[in-house]
Order: sequence, then C-alpha cells, then structure tokens
Amino acid sequence: MLIRYDVADKVATITLNRPEVANAQNPELLDELDQAWTRAAADEDVTVIVLRGEGKHFSSGHDLRGGGPWPDKITLDMIYTTEARRYLEYSLRWRNVPKPSIAAVQGRCISGGLLLCWPCDLIVAAEDALFSDPVVLMGIGGVEYHGHTWELGPRKAKEILFTGRPVTAREAEQVGMVNKVVPREELDSETAALARHIATMPPFGLRQAKRAVNQTLDIQGFYAAIQSVFDIHQTGHGNALSHTGMPILAHLAEMKEKLK
Repeated sequence: MLIRYDVADKVATITLNRPEVANAQNPELLDELDQAWTRAAADEDVTVIVLRGEGKHFSSGHDLRGGGPWPDKITLDMIYTTEARRYLEYSLRWRNVPKPSIAAVQGRCISGGLLLCWPCDLIVAAEDALFSDPVVLMGIGGVEYHGHTWELGPRKAKEILFTGRPVTAREAEQVGMVNKVVPREELDSETAALARHIATMPPFGLRQAKRAVNQTLDIQGFYAAIQSVFDIHQTGHGNALSHTGMPILAHLAEMKEKLK
C-alpha cells in the first residue's frame, strides 16, 4: 500500500506511504496518489483534503531507479510522454480539484516533492522542513511543474535554482509559499485542526473561493506559463540524452540517494 486514504470529520487524509525511501515517487505511487485525489474529489462526505508523508521526510522526489530494470533505450519522446502525464497533468489536476487542500510538509521536500505540495491550496510546514530543487546540477532548469516564480517570486526563484540550496520553512513562510510553520511534533495535529475548521464552512462557498483565486492566477498567466516552461524542462532532458544517453539517469539516481 503506497498510499493510505482515511476520512474523518469531512476531511480526507492522503498519506504517502514509502517512508523507507523517504517517500520517493515511483510510477505506482503517483498513480495511486492520483486515484486517491480523484476519490476524495468525488466523495460527498469530504470537504477538505490533507496530503501528508509518513516518516521523517515528506518526499525526496522522483524515484529515478523506478524499482525495475532500465529500458533498453531512453528517448526524449518517452520521457516527454511519461512526464506530461504523471508530473504535469497530475499536478494540474490536483491543483484544480474543487475542494480546499492542505499539504503537511516535514523534513526534505526535494524537486518532485514540490509537485505534490505546490498544487495544494495551503501548506503547513514543520520547523525542520526544507524545500529544494537542485536539478540545475542535472542540466535542467527546474522541475516539470514550474511553480517557482509564482511561489517564491522571481529573484528568490532564481537564487534557489542557481545555487541549489534549500528554502527553510521560515523563509518559505516569509515569501508566502507556506501558510504556517509549527514544531515537528505538532504538524499533524495543527494541520488536522486547520482542516476541520475549514470543513465547517459551506462547501459551495469554499469551491467558489478556490475557483476565484485560481482563475485570477490563470488570467495572470499561471496556466500558460506552466505549460510553456514544461517544454523548456524537456530541453534539459534532450541535452542530457544527446551528450550522455543512459548514464545520465544512473548518475541522477546516485545523486538523489545522497540528498536523502
């Protein structure tokens, strides 16, 4: 069971359940996660959705080892098709679920981990949370769902990408990416209390409020920017394949292991 799903007090709690690998995201986990989001969206007994990770870390990002053998040949077409579905499409769909959502983040949230928390409407972070996207080291300009500029502002986004350093929970709160920072031992209880409070509000009003804010961002260019920067991301893969081919993925997997 890579994803746990529970409902209580009109709140659906979706839990990433691969703590032994810092909740690294293999295809099976992402597919199960999308099913859980779809289930929560359709459940009339659910008003608010909480996303959390079991264990020390929220998510170390994409599991580049994948849990299976490497394919004989990796092409840009294969990478583009896979990432368009499991990364870009999934994240956008979760963002647009017509119910309020809250991410509870602790420990490391690396690269692909941002694709899980950024689509949520609110983020509650533990004091030990660190948000990072060090993929410039891989010759890539940022992860697939490129929310950096919207979440951090342009200059802070460039700093984090250029240096690869993590953003602390307090920094993220200061720029508005995180709503609240709490002690690690209070993360689940504080998130649950916030979710239960929101769940007392009229569901239709919540849905309309979320739609109003998301539509405003889209009018400002969010959706178009996310789509176009996804293609910029793919040029990084194309460059890596043209120079090194298969070895680059093994190198990235090794690098990610060191980041855990």
